[in-house]
Amino acid sequence: MAKFKTGVETDRDPNQMREVSVEFDFTSNALVSLLYKQGDTVVLVCVSKDARLPGWFPRDSTKGWVNAEYSLLPGSTDSRFRRERRGAKGRTFEIERLIARSLRAAVDLEALGPISLNVDCDILNADGGTRCASITAAGIALRLAVRRLIASGTCLPLEQRPTFEQGRAGFIPAALTGDAATAHENAVMEHDIAAISVGLIDGGTWLDLDYTLDSNADVDMNVIMTSDNRFVEIQGTGEEATYSRAENDALLNLAEKGLAELHALQVSLLSDVN
Repeated sequence: MAKFKTGVETDRDPNQMREVSVEFDFTSNALVSLLYKQGDTVVLVCVSKDARLPGWFPRDSTKGWVNAEYSLLPGSTDSRFRRERRGAKGRTFEIERLIARSLRAAVDLEALGPISLNVDCDILNADGGTRCASITAAGIALRLAVRRLIASGTCLPLEQRPTFEQGRAGFIPAALTGDAATAHENAVMEHDIAAISVGLIDGGTWLDLDYTLDSNADVDMNVIMTSDNRFVEIQGTGEEATYSRAENDALLNLAEKGLAELHALQVSLLSDVN
């Protein structure tokens, strides 16, 4: 049992991840839905295919788009969080942009083809690390969405896509199967994407911050990385504190450990899901 200078205690080990679980197809209407739990933080992620590309895409575009939305539901926090009825703003808008650009970093939009996907991340219960949990969960959901679009014949390599004239004539191309389907999935998403929070508390480094740890952190950091160990974004902030280069490196090393665990989990979870 660790006790911080504030008097707050935790039974977490500093290098210990919170338990992660995923329930696939939690709802039935979306292309993909999953309920993702990381400790007591719970995220519902749904992926939907739009009817068309965003209006600013050229009509003959050969590449696609991935967008994301994020919301804290009213009952997700200890005091009711008011719905943002006029669209995302402030913190919510910043998190939406972070999730979207993180997902696009893991997707080859040309290989995806002229498909627009929306990834909705709704926080059902918030206990710290909601943006990181959303990115990790969205990465799982997005890969499964790509897999299903390939299986339906919607997502194809450029040379196998129907021409505009063929599409108007009602031509339906054959879907990829077996090794060809797997190869194209890996062309669209060569690597997975995940995110983790780390923090410096009373001089020690801590992994995967829940609310208790985050509220006691002198420094907190969110690290987003692809499964080939390339950073997408690092957000590090001293909470009324400063930190050294050595402490920065220690936080990044711990984050890499946690992200390796999450990437391995993503592969395991998706190994037999279609």
